[in-house]
Amino acid sequence: MPFHPLENTVQRYDWGSMTALQELLGQEVDGAPAAELWMGAHPMGPSMVRAADGSVLSLAELIRSAPSAHLGTRVLEDYGPRLPYLLKVLAADKALSLQVHPKPHLARAGFNRENRAGLAKDSPVRSFHDDQHKPEMVVAVSRFEGLSGFRRPGRVVELMAGLRGDLVGRMREILEADPTAEGVRAAFTLALHARQEPDVATDLAVSVADVRSRVAAGTSSPRADATVLMLAEQHPGDPGAIVSLMLNRVTLEPGESMFVPAGDVHAYLSGCAVEVMASSDNVLRAGLTSKRVDVDALLECATCTPAPAARPRVSRAPGGLKAYRAPIPEFALLVGRVRPGRDAVVHPSGPRVALCLEGEVRLRSWTGEEHTLRQGESAFVPHDVGDLALAGAGIVVVAYVP
Repeated sequence: MPFHPLENTVQRYDWGSMTALQELLGQEVDGAPAAELWMGAHPMGPSMVRAADGSVLSLAELIRSAPSAHLGTRVLEDYGPRLPYLLKVLAADKALSLQVHPKPHLARAGFNRENRAGLAKDSPVRSFHDDQHKPEMVVAVSRFEGLSGFRRPGRVVELMAGLRGDLVGRMREILEADPTAEGVRAAFTLALHARQEPDVATDLAVSVADVRSRVAAGTSSPRADATVLMLAEQHPGDPGAIVSLMLNRVTLEPGESMFVPAGDVHAYLSGCAVEVMASSDNVLRAGLTSKRVDVDALLECATCTPAPAARPRVSRAPGGLKAYRAPIPEFALLVGRVRPGRDAVVHPSGPRVALCLEGEVRLRSWTGEEHTLRQGESAFVPHDVGDLALAGAGIVVVAYVP
């Protein structure tokens, strides 16, 4: 069987959209949030497949049953008998946590440290759930809003000018005295540790009130201040609302993309996007969440050098698709509309996951076998299928190992 239809996990985090994933999957809108659709072999939510004998097994088990055929020699030698990426559709009505993903050596060290401490893999006080890094890339499906990476210190000082409050005042003083990456780290560290101060909510309320006043007076930086107000409303008393002034504000229109390297501080705010990442669930949170915040681990992993939000390289691909490539070996994406009479041929071999976002797309192997994906459906395409032809009329996403 050359194509393996996937039955995928939907993660129902409280920040998820009430409608976007349900509409994609053709499911009833039930009043509950649906945040992420996972397509891959990660143990926290593996896709399921049906074997030739009718039995159901996880995608990880399928791959391990014939790793060379499913992955190809190159991927198997580089990553072992596992799928090295995880594909998601992310749908956010509210902001995700302010977070960082660890670099490879820090992921290994943190995971081993917590294992030695005897923490269960599902322990709520665990920060490292596996030993993998987690760089990620998003391609917007709808307008997608986020924060990623630090602004120039001088610009942060401008955005904080005139705001009362002890915390914002101390952060501003640090950045004025040291407008370097070290100053950014010091101001960021101060804000994270302020979560433990007993009067932080009262202090932040003063700063947020000043932001609200300058918005009303029309003297604000509209997007930056609107972000502060939105985050303060969603997470009252959380310093992350003021930290947002330190971060690049990003808006992606459909088809536009962003790359988040391991170590970059970021938060997705709203919208729907396709997301691909190294297959990991390591998330170190700085705030804007009710989950565990591990300040020390996050600061060890965080990159504080000011720089614009990173973008992947985008190029034309066969059949009118676009190829999205980040400087990461585990993953790449092909995304675009397949049109009648204009087949797209996917040359990269290795393990692929194909997802139909709209309409119908036919997958065809080099031997002529076909499988049709309808909106919301996905399939695993093993290495042994070889070149993959896409036909039909619809929007398709293909994840692969470049």
